[in-house]
Amino acid sequence: MALPYQLSKWLKPGLIALVVGGAAALALLGTSFYIVDPTEEAVVTRFGKLLSITHPGLHFKLPFGIDRHYKVNVRNVMTEQFGFRTLSSGITSTYSGQTGESTMLTGDLNIIEVEWIIQYRVSDPRAWVFNVQERTETIRDVSRSIINQLVGDRAIMDIMGGLGRNAIEAGGVRVMNETFAGYGLGIEVIAVKLQNIDPPEGVQEAFDDVNKAQQDMNRLINEGQQAYNAEVPKARGEADRLLQVAQGYAAERVNRAKGDVDRFNAVFDEYQNAPEVTRQRLYYEMIEEVFGGTGDTAIIDRDLQNIIPLGKAAVGGGQ
Repeated sequence: MALPYQLSKWLKPGLIALVVGGAAALALLGTSFYIVDPTEEAVVTRFGKLLSITHPGLHFKLPFGIDRHYKVNVRNVMTEQFGFRTLSSGITSTYSGQTGESTMLTGDLNIIEVEWIIQYRVSDPRAWVFNVQERTETIRDVSRSIINQLVGDRAIMDIMGGLGRNAIEAGGVRVMNETFAGYGLGIEVIAVKLQNIDPPEGVQEAFDDVNKAQQDMNRLINEGQQAYNAEVPKARGEADRLLQVAQGYAAERVNRAKGDVDRFNAVFDEYQNAPEVTRQRLYYEMIEEVFGGTGDTAIIDRDLQNIIPLGKAAVGGGQ
């Protein structure tokens, strides 16, 4: 069948060759260059075998599928969520796509609902491209297994507390990195963060009562500790004061007793040297001590059988 005259006019061999050549040139250029973004690295293969890993920029490769490149984001942190999903609107909702994903058994045989996330970054693009085919599924399965194990090693109250949460998060990072390194997955887990930790709905009310009782116990312990801190130092200060008073009184009594002993020894020495004189002096000192300072006048009989005190009133009456 003959072509129309106008069409045959344009389909000349030279024009056809030019069109084919232009298409081949475009295909050559289109499959010979590629651009790697600043957050990426590219794994380049030749006939399916690893050739090189290229960094951000414009790069050349053999065209027509001889060389292929696979871009891998090695800068951004990727996140996997477990037990919940954050929707595009920013709303967090419970995820029921996998039954029992967040339901776990604790070490003291309690059931608990744990929601968590892991954050990771690709550290080895070659391993990420070649070693594991189902990468996301592998990451999720390993993370679930490890978190279940860590939760199963602890009591429920330990998991609910801050120390237990921190231990699970730190242990999750360490064990996941060891496991992924063994698989040659080429990623580094940066963080494991536990989100909501709740008991199942059927025992939520009873668990709230336990938490309230625990909080009341901690409050009473804190109040008792405060009272202890307020009263014990005060009592210790009073005890120290009384001890110092007692020590001062004891020192005074000891010193007075020593003084009395020294005075007695001095009098005794004088008595041995002059008994009569000493006896007479002691007698006068005793009389002065008995009647001194009273302001009264007293009559003493000759035989010391009776003492008649005469006060100021008696002396005034005589006047």
